[in-house]
Amino acid sequence: MKIQKNLLYQVDENQIVSEMISCMNHRKAYEKEMESRLQNVIGALLRHGTSKGYSGNLWKCFLAEQIVMDTNPYALACEKKGEVTGTLNAVALYDIEMIYSYFMYDFTYFSEVYPDLPIDLLCNFTKDEYVLTGNYKDVQQVVETLCFEMQQTSSPKEMKEVITAFYKKVGVGIFGLYKAFRLNDYENKGIFLLPIQNVETVQLDDLVGYEIAKNKLIANTEAFINGRPANNCLLFGDAGTGKSSSVKGILNAYFKDGLRIVEIYKHQFKHLNDLMEMLKDRNYRFIIYMDDLSFEDYEIEYKYLKGVIEGGLACKADNILIYATSNRRHLIRENYSDKEEFREDMHTTETVQEKLSLVARFGVSIFFCRPNRKEFAKIVTTLAKRYHISMQEDKLLYEANQWELSHGGLSGRTAKQFIDYIRGENK
Repeated sequence: MKIQKNLLYQVDENQIVSEMISCMNHRKAYEKEMESRLQNVIGALLRHGTSKGYSGNLWKCFLAEQIVMDTNPYALACEKKGEVTGTLNAVALYDIEMIYSYFMYDFTYFSEVYPDLPIDLLCNFTKDEYVLTGNYKDVQQVVETLCFEMQQTSSPKEMKEVITAFYKKVGVGIFGLYKAFRLNDYENKGIFLLPIQNVETVQLDDLVGYEIAKNKLIANTEAFINGRPANNCLLFGDAGTGKSSSVKGILNAYFKDGLRIVEIYKHQFKHLNDLMEMLKDRNYRFIIYMDDLSFEDYEIEYKYLKGVIEGGLACKADNILIYATSNRRHLIRENYSDKEEFREDMHTTETVQEKLSLVARFGVSIFFCRPNRKEFAKIVTTLAKRYHISMQEDKLLYEANQWELSHGGLSGRTAKQFIDYIRGENK
């Protein structure tokens, strides 16, 4: 087997991969120490493969996953433009020649020398018949698809073509596997993104009764996805009216079109410029999501947000928008004292305008209002049909009206909670 050090890919720096490579290159008679090392590697691969829901050859699945996650210059270039030329292309082939030899390794030798090891389990793993949900299922499908396509190749050059096509179609790194992320600024050691492993599977069709607001949000998002001018969005209105669910529905609807969402909290706004710098050159469309956004009069984080939304010197990135939800129309709490002329601030109008100017920087404001009694009934009956609840409509609406009186009033959230209650009662 050809032994070389990768130049671009860092696959061989992974502990499991490096240990397996060491075992592959140690082709000697039986050794107790080598058997123990190999057993540890197999155990690690079995644990990892089980947690990810992989099946088949877990070694190959693991290598395919490492290739997806390796954000080297070649992978990033392919993500943006596909096949590249020049020296970078040659260097990538140099690395993939080694990856190919490890990927196609014949484990028959291990089976013969170490017959007591579960080699067959590693190469022909059958997963339990449990259902993976959300991002777990997405990750499993992406990695297993790439693994299968790599297995069909007959040379390093063919494998490189498969990997290159994958980068262009799906992407590279965490953005290629996951749809949503949280910003992490642990102990001020710089920022990084943590994937949200299981995003709520809300669909846009699940949001009943908010068609005008929903269609306005869809139109803006589709313009953004298709590279046309689009605006930052503020979704405001009463609690429980589907603002956050609409954003989740947008993500689930357009994830396969390259949409990704990064959730950020108010105390992290000071990192907004760094976050945008991290995202601007990637071949995805990013929504920076701020849920339940509002500021008390003593909080100044809104100044960071104002500076980022069409306020700084830096050119606005075409692949980034900001979507925020709030129960407040004007986001920042205002007091009558802001407008009283006898207060200490001589320029009261400017004080008020500074607080209002943040909302003005969201190009699209979408109002989500509480449904009236008739609209609430429509939401309840529609959800009941969707979940196959066999209850007479008069009785259903009577119980729904009783429910809302003690559970937050008329709203889409209350209707959904009532339907979930009925579903739980109907064993």
